[in-house]
Amino acid sequence: MTQILKRKLNLRKKLLPRMAGLLVAAVPTGLGFLCATPSGGQSQTENIGANTLPYEVATVKPNKSGGMFMMGWVSSDRYTTGGTLDSLIKEAYEVQDDQIAGVPKSLSSERYDIVAKIDPAVGSKLDFDHRMLQGRLILQSLLADRFKLTLHHETKELPVYALVIAKNGPKIHQATPGDTYPSGMKDMYGKGHDMVIAAGRGRIVGQGVPFAVLVGALQHQQLGRTILDKTGLTGKFDFTLQWTPDVIQAPPGSQQGTGDTPADSDLSIFTAIQEQLGLKLKPQKGPVDILVIDHVERPSEN
Repeated sequence: MTQILKRKLNLRKKLLPRMAGLLVAAVPTGLGFLCATPSGGQSQTENIGANTLPYEVATVKPNKSGGMFMMGWVSSDRYTTGGTLDSLIKEAYEVQDDQIAGVPKSLSSERYDIVAKIDPAVGSKLDFDHRMLQGRLILQSLLADRFKLTLHHETKELPVYALVIAKNGPKIHQATPGDTYPSGMKDMYGKGHDMVIAAGRGRIVGQGVPFAVLVGALQHQQLGRTILDKTGLTGKFDFTLQWTPDVIQAPPGSQQGTGDTPADSDLSIFTAIQEQLGLKLKPQKGPVDILVIDHVERPSEN
C-alpha cells in the first residue's frame, strides 16, 4: 500500500506543473467554451494541488443511456462530471488517447455519472480560475478510491507533432501588458482582462494568454498526436484561429493519407495554423508522457 501511495504522489508531482498551462475553467459562450487561465503560474498550481478540495460524499452511477461526455465542473457545493472510464482518466490527468495504456477493454467504454458534494463554505470561496483544477484533483481522488485506480508514469518515443515557426516567421500578435480589452471578450462577471481563451467548433480566440495555453488549446482538437512546443516563443499573445471543421487533411510534409478531398474553400486546421499564426505542425517522433494503468476495476456500490 505504501508503494502504491508513493506512485500516486510522485505522478501528481509530475503532472501538476504541466496542468498549470492548461485551460482550467469554462462557461458556455457562442464559441463553445470561454476559459480563463491560471494567473499565478506553476508555483500557485502546485500549492493548490497540495490542498485538494475535500468532498463530503460522492455517488458514482453507471449510465446506460449512452450520453456524451460531460466536462467536470466545481460549483459552490458540488463537483459533477460524466463519461466513459477512458474519458474520465483523460479529464483527471489532462492527457490524450495516445497517452493512456492498459485500460481493460471490458471497462474502457462503460459510462458513469459522478457527483461529489463539497462544503459550500469552502467551494463558494474558489475563484473562477481554480474550479476546474480542483475538479480534476477531486476526480483523481475518486478514481483511486472508487475505481481502485493505480498507475505509473513512463516516457515513450511516439509519433508527435512538433509545433515550429513557419518559413516566413510568426504572425501571432504579442499582447499589450495591462490591456483591459474594453472591446474584447468578457469573463462570467462581465469583466475584460487578459488570460482568457474561447474555443468552439472551427475557432479558437485567445486574449492575452501565455503561449503554452495556445498549445494546450490545439492539443484539445484531437489531432491524433501529442503536440510538442518547439517554437521557443514565450510571453502572452492575442490571436484568432479559424478553420473548416471536419476537413480531413494531413499536415504539410506528412506521408499520411489525406482521406476525403477538401473543397477549394475548405481550410484545414494545419493550413490555418500556418497561414494565420505563422506556425507549423511538423510530423516527427518525440518523447511522450504515458500513463500506464496498473489496476482498475468497476466502482464500488454507492
